[in-house]
This record gives sequence, structure tokens and C-alpha cells, in this order.
Amino acid sequence: MATLRPPRSVSSRDSSDGSERLDGAGSWDALEWTKIEPVTRSVSHVNSEFLLEAERVIEEGHGVVLVNRDEAGTLFVTNFRLLFLVVKNQSAARQIDRSPSRRLLQIIGKDMRIIVFGFRPRTKQRRVIFDALLRCAKPARIWDLYAFTCGPSKFSKPNSKVRLLNEYFRLLGKGSHCASVSMVEEGSFTLSNDLWRISNTNSNYTVCSSYPFALIVPKSISDEEVIQASTFRARCRIPVVSWCHPGTGAVLGRSAQPLVGLMMNMRSNADEKLVASLCTQLVDGKGSRRKLYIADARPRKHALANGAMGGGSESSSNYFHSEIVFFGIDNIHAMRESFARLRDYLDTHGAASSDGMSSFLRHGGSTWGGGNLSSMSASVSTLGDSGWLIHVQSVLAGSAWIAARIALESASVLVHCSDGWDRTSQLVSLANLMLDPYYRTFAGFQALVEKDWLAFGHPFSDRIGMPSVSGTSFDLTRQSSTGNLSSSPVRQSSGSFTPQTSNTSHAQNNYSPIFLQWVDCVSQLLRVYPFAFEFSSTFLVDFLDCVLSCRFGNFLCNSEKEREKCGIYEACGCLWAYFADLRSLEGSSHAHYNLFYDPLKHNGPIFPPAAALAPTLWPQFHLRWACPSESQAGELEAESRSMAIKFSELQKAKEAAEMKAKEYSVAMETLKAELRNEKRLSSSAVNLAQRASKESAAIKRAILSLGCRVNYTSNGDCTVDVESNPTGSQEKSIQSPPRKESDGTMERDDNSDLSVSVTVVSDDVSSSPLGQVCETLCPLRTRDGSCQWPSAGCAQLGCQFVGLKANFDAFDHLSIYDSYFES
Repeated sequence: MATLRPPRSVSSRDSSDGSERLDGAGSWDALEWTKIEPVTRSVSHVNSEFLLEAERVIEEGHGVVLVNRDEAGTLFVTNFRLLFLVVKNQSAARQIDRSPSRRLLQIIGKDMRIIVFGFRPRTKQRRVIFDALLRCAKPARIWDLYAFTCGPSKFSKPNSKVRLLNEYFRLLGKGSHCASVSMVEEGSFTLSNDLWRISNTNSNYTVCSSYPFALIVPKSISDEEVIQASTFRARCRIPVVSWCHPGTGAVLGRSAQPLVGLMMNMRSNADEKLVASLCTQLVDGKGSRRKLYIADARPRKHALANGAMGGGSESSSNYFHSEIVFFGIDNIHAMRESFARLRDYLDTHGAASSDGMSSFLRHGGSTWGGGNLSSMSASVSTLGDSGWLIHVQSVLAGSAWIAARIALESASVLVHCSDGWDRTSQLVSLANLMLDPYYRTFAGFQALVEKDWLAFGHPFSDRIGMPSVSGTSFDLTRQSSTGNLSSSPVRQSSGSFTPQTSNTSHAQNNYSPIFLQWVDCVSQLLRVYPFAFEFSSTFLVDFLDCVLSCRFGNFLCNSEKEREKCGIYEACGCLWAYFADLRSLEGSSHAHYNLFYDPLKHNGPIFPPAAALAPTLWPQFHLRWACPSESQAGELEAESRSMAIKFSELQKAKEAAEMKAKEYSVAMETLKAELRNEKRLSSSAVNLAQRASKESAAIKRAILSLGCRVNYTSNGDCTVDVESNPTGSQEKSIQSPPRKESDGTMERDDNSDLSVSVTVVSDDVSSSPLGQVCETLCPLRTRDGSCQWPSAGCAQLGCQFVGLKANFDAFDHLSIYDSYFES
């Protein structure tokens, strides 16, 4: 799948004559090469499969060699990125392009990558590709960027102002309130607690154009005082609350430098009152006021130098109960140069460099000192000379100091640098990350970036190198150079670095990897506290790639006001929605989730000690191009994720097996209950059979006592005949009443094994001597001649025991008297 790989500048050098060098002073928005091997279809058809929505090819070059990997293919310039497709048969093309007269095009990326393409001599392909890069990478208008061409698509998100207000409500302990678009439009979001309130004085960006529409200020400060205080701060960036401690009331504030002037004697009563209001009373019952630290991110000498331009720093004598601290963090220009040196170091000493040669073989292995340990140490020390890790450590140390003062001393801290949108954003947001575990989740990280970077006006367009609302143009300079490019167009033959930046002044080049450096700091905290973050290092890498590529509109423009003016949120897609969609497809098994995240292990502030603040290179980001096989962290994380997925599958299988076993157990219990019931019914049937057998024997004896003969048939029936009856008489029989089931139905079973038939042959039942004998001998006859068994068949025919046929179940309804058994 295609990913976003943004470079910073475009330059080309002619290795044949060495007389021409074209430098791009700005930056390019996206770059990638995609390797397809083998390719069996036409290049144009293959190319269409890799284009994103609304992406189109601007120019293409055939027979181009990627010098980094010594691969030949076709190079495509689209309105969004650079695509390099490797062709199937490339041996002949490579033999041609390996000639010393090849023409090179070098692309330096913001993601630590340096790429060199080789073009065929005596063609205009290099010029065509270079011009296309400039047109697409540096459009005259911001609306010509791919983010606007693509549109919002399905990756849309609620209004950013609504999200900012919801975060403000959470900070003030009003999380039960939910912001809405109508609330923003009506200005009815001015909630407050005992100490702080949300002000709408900047709703039209009239107080400060680079601040958000809503600000958290002390409750005791009126909107008029806020407006008065804004005149004393650079770019009207007044002291406001970024985070407040829910228990102690300590706050973390941010602002720009005060305008104290060259003599450092200018003052503002409104500003001093506003700053003093950040120091609320301590909740210790003594009524004492908390201490205020004013953290100036700059070196002290730089703060004093700013006094010549009207800026400067505060005096502790003018701000009650305060202490001024200088962190000594360098400005954006020092960071840009340090990042360039780090990139060159990695390209020179990495396993794969832009000239396609291994660092072990270059110049006879001189990059490793030719086997001399002292020379090797001197070579490796170049990493320290870049200063990048020192700058990262300074930001980490300053943020940890701020977090400790707020959490451990219950003190308030006000942070600022010169303009309050570069170093201030780094320190404040990183301190927030240490103080509040919510910001270490996906939702919290988004809220943190949107609050302290986007809403408070970090100039992303300037720092990344994109056009702004005003339609800034990017000038290119054509310079002459001499020299031979026999090896890499990036470095000289001695291995020393050649400057990659143009000779424009610092004032003209505002590009600086400030936000990238902050994400690097977050990755260092993630390395030290692997259980404290919900997101992984892979998420941070993908996040940075999307920010630098400008595929989405979240990080375009320099302020909230500019993004609103451009209609960014209506016209462009949302990065956060894109990431949420990716995670929803795979759930917790997605690579953006941190496998080791334990919210209970670090459910409060984290304070990295000084010994833990020694940073190292971020392997997944810094080493992914220069040392791909040595970037072990990503592979280990992938392996751990694979093991976690397998464990999750086994866990699900175990739960399914346990559920099945439980179902089997319930079924067994049911079967046991049914078996017990069947045994009970069987025992009852046996008892009934035994009782019926006894009653049958008694009836048999009673019939025999009447002088009758009992005959048994093969089916178990028995017939009782009276010998004295005349022959030829009509046979009459009476059956016993049918058995009545439990449901009320009547059931007859003429084939019952326990049935007996008693028949008598008589011409006249009523006058039969047998009938008279029965009436005389019947034990059921009463003294008055009535029958105690009126429902019996014999009583209905006028003679007992005549025509009776019944099974033994019917005997349950009979009453057997003791007289049956008397002699």
C-alpha cells in the first residue's frame, strides 16, 4: 500500500560537467517510490492502480535509475507525490544509465531520506521532472494543494471549535456539558468554575489573530483587562491557561515575550494583574499564595538581545512571588541546521546511502576509521556534532521540570519564548503529556495537538514549507558550482558534509522541524514508559508522515483564523478520522495500538528523572531509510503484535471451549435429572404392577369361589365360564371402564397383557339362577338389596361379575374389601 514520504527540497546536479546546480529553497509535499516486480502490463495501466482519489499524473520519465538501490524504472510526478515503478527487464537500462555522463536529480526529504535519480544523457527528462516537481510542490495558491483537490471524502470530523470547547469543559470540571455548533455561533460557551472562566473576547480574532476563538483566563480578570494586557505581549499573545490541576488549582500558562523594551523598564499593570491572577491561594488552610515560575525557553543572552527589538523577559520584582527561569533552548534556525546535519550523518554512515554504496566500502572503509578505533570514534562523534539529541534532551528536561513544579510544589508555571508558538508549544504540550494521563490516549493526544499546536497558532505552513493564505511564492536561485560528482551528490570526496540549504537568510527561510522534534520527544517518553501510552511508535511515525505530506487539511495554514478563512474543515479530509477508520478495521490488533499499554500502571503524572532523559535516535523514524535492517524496534513490535494476536485467538478459543464445556455440563445435568425421573416412574410402574398382580390373584380366587372356570389365552387374556349355563345362549360381556389419563383423556387398551375377560352365557339374565346366586353371594350387596358398585358392568346387566373385561389399570378405581378373601 502506498504511504506518504515527504521531502524537503529538490536539487539537481550534472555529473558530466559539474557546472550546474539547481536548489529548491523550499520543500516538497510528498515523495514515495513504489517497487513493482515483475511488471507484466503496460506502465500506464499499472500506474492507475496506485493513484489515490483525485490524484493524477503530471509528468513521467522512462528509463530512470534509482541510484540508492541501483534499480531502473519509470518515475511519475503526480499532483500529490513521486512514484517510482521498477520495470521487469532492467539490465539493459541499467547498463546504459551507469555511464559517467548520467544526469542526476537529488531530492532531500523531511523524513530523513535523500534520494538520487539518474537520467539518460542528452535528454530533457531531468528538466521536465524538475520543473514538474516545482509546480506541484510549490503551488502559487494554497487551494492548489492535493488536500483541496481530494476533498473531505469520508474522512470528515466535527467542527474543531466544538472539540476545543469540549476539552475546555473537561479542564474546568464541566465534562457533563457538551459543546455544539450553535453554542459556538451564539457565543454561549462562557462557562466557569471557582477559579477560571472561558472568555469569548477573541471570538472574532480581534484581540489576537493567532490565538483561538475561546480562551481560559482567571475568573477575576474582566474582558477589558484582557484586551489591555494584550498590548504588552508580542503579537498580542497574552498569558492564558493551557492546563489546570483539578485538585490543587495550579495552572500551566502560556504567552509570548513581554515588550519591556531595550532598557527593560517598560511595565503594564493589566499584564501584571493577569499574571498575578495565575497564582491563586493554596488550599492549605493558611491562605498563603502559591509560587509562580516564569519559564523562558530561550537562552538568557537571546532574551536580552530581543530587548533591542522591543522584546525581552520579565523582571521578578514586577511580578509578585515569582521566579524567572531560562531553559536555554535554541531557536528554529538552529533546529533546522541541526536536523540537516543529522540527516547527512545518517546518509553518510548508514547501511544504504543516496549514492548506492555501503558505508563499509566507501573510501576503503574510512567512514569507520579504516579499522582505526580512534578514527572510528571521531567519525561517530559527528552524530553528537549535529546537536539534535542535545536539543531533544533540552526540551525533555524543560518539560519535566515544569511538570514537577506543578505536581510536586503545587506552583503555577507561565511558559513563553519569543513569539510563544514554537518552543512554548513544545514545552507546554510535553508537560501536559506528563501531567495528564488522558493526553496519553488516542482521544487525548488528538485534543492536545489541536489545543496547544493548532488552536494556539503554531505556524505549520511556514515550518513545513507550504503556501499560506496570503499565497506566498517560493523563489528559486540558480547558482554555479564546480567539482566532480563521482560519488554522492550530497557529500564531498573527503566525506565531509556540504551545505544542503540555500544561502538565503534566516528571515527568509522559516522552515524548521519544530513539530517533528516534539514528536521525537514523545517517542523518547514512550521508550522510557512503554506502559503509559495507548498509542505505539508506529502511530507516531504514520502521524508524522501524514502531517508532512499535507494529504489532509488539519495542519495547513498558520492559525485557526487562516484555516477558517480557507474553509479547511469543509473542503479537506481529516487526519484524525482517517486514523480512526484504520483502527476500526482491525480493532485493538492494529499497529497503532500499544500492546503494553496499562492505564492502571501510570494513572497519574510521570516524572522522568535526569538519568532517563538521555535520548537516543528514534529507530522507526531516523533509521528506517539509512539502516532499514537495523531498525529492530519496529520488527520486534510487529513480532510482539503477532504473538499478541495469536494469544488473543487462543484466548478466544479457550473461552469458546469453556462455553462448550459448560453447555455440555448443563446438558449432562439435564440428562441426569431426566434419568432420575425415569427411574422414579419405573419404580412406580413396578409397584403398580405388583399391586395389580395381587388384585388379579384376589379376583381370580373370588371368581373361582363362585364355581367358575378360568381359561387363559395366548395373548394373556383369561376367560371365566360358568359350566351350568345352557348352550346356545347369547353371549354377553361387559368391559371395565377405560383408563383415564392425567390430561383428562380416556384411553383403552384391549391388548393389555394384564387384561382379563369374564363372560357368561345366559338366556335371561334377570331370571338366571346364576344371577340370583350372584345377588345372594355378592359381597357388594347391602342389606337393603342395593349395590355398592353401581358403575360396574354387572350391576348394569343385573348381575355382578357378568361380562366384565378390564385391564389392571382400571382396578385402581376399585375398592377391594376384606370379604373377598374370606372363606
